[in-house]
Amino acid sequence: MGEVLRIILLRLALGLLTLLIVSVVIFVAVNLLPGDFAEAILGQGATPEAVASIRADLGLDQGMIPRYFSWLGGALTGDLGTSFAQANFASFVGTEAGSGGVTVAQQIAPRFANTMFLAGVTAMIAVPIAITLGVLAALYRNSVFDRAANILTLSSISSPEFFLAYILILLLAVLNPILPSLSSVYDGMAFGERLQKTLLPALTLTLVVTAHMMRMTRAAIINLLASPYIEMARLKGLSPLRVIVVHALPNALAPIINVIALNLAYLITGVVVVEVVFVYPGIGQLFVDSVKIRDIPVVQASCLIFAGAYILLNLVADILSILSNPRLRHPK
Repeated sequence: MGEVLRIILLRLALGLLTLLIVSVVIFVAVNLLPGDFAEAILGQGATPEAVASIRADLGLDQGMIPRYFSWLGGALTGDLGTSFAQANFASFVGTEAGSGGVTVAQQIAPRFANTMFLAGVTAMIAVPIAITLGVLAALYRNSVFDRAANILTLSSISSPEFFLAYILILLLAVLNPILPSLSSVYDGMAFGERLQKTLLPALTLTLVVTAHMMRMTRAAIINLLASPYIEMARLKGLSPLRVIVVHALPNALAPIINVIALNLAYLITGVVVVEVVFVYPGIGQLFVDSVKIRDIPVVQASCLIFAGAYILLNLVADILSILSNPRLRHPK
């Protein structure tokens, strides 16, 4: 148990170090974006004096290094700053600089909850389907079913997300009006109605992530089918399905858990295109809107959340893989 705890602590330390490096990359990349928020909000009537006043109110007149450490210090205490788009400016409202406004956390919290709901619905659909298809493809490998499953899943993963989204809208919302084409969810909506409006983007993401999980499940099980204990189970007269489900699948969990965690991370970080297509009010849609108006604090916070979610789920995958595999728990 001590060895497992040491490995977990090492993974946690590496995860925090990675997140720190990513935060530097995010800050530098966001601040190198072309355009200026002060000029964008003032429009064509911007004067150098007004631009300079707004930049001073927002702290944009300071150097990049002091602004980074100020942002990092606030993020470590849970303060992600105030949205530029929602701020009050002393130059225009006659109040103290930076007074009022909406914090980034207040803007992101409901959007992140919506994205997590979408990711949860997608995972509940995609994971059972992918594992079932993977088990059946391994059971009937090189058969018509195996080839058809591989062709369909590879076709879905090779198609752009927006293309799959528009195809599903055409089939399930236009030609056959079963599901709504726009996912206009809001706070206080009944669970059944929210689920109905989320189903179409969830099906789009399911088509994208199922192939990875299905093919990894199939490959992991097939790699074990030549093992001596599998041969012994066959000699006992067990059915092929029982051999795979009871004996092969539990020992193939480590790579399957890894690919499932990676795809769950993608469901949180890769939903931007899908949310924009379906006008789903998640963090991806907020991220795109904030980039358009150069709302730097919201863009930085969104990127940091994406990176943190991806690193955290990779860390969970590593830990679960270690716990599910005695060879990894006791490397000596």
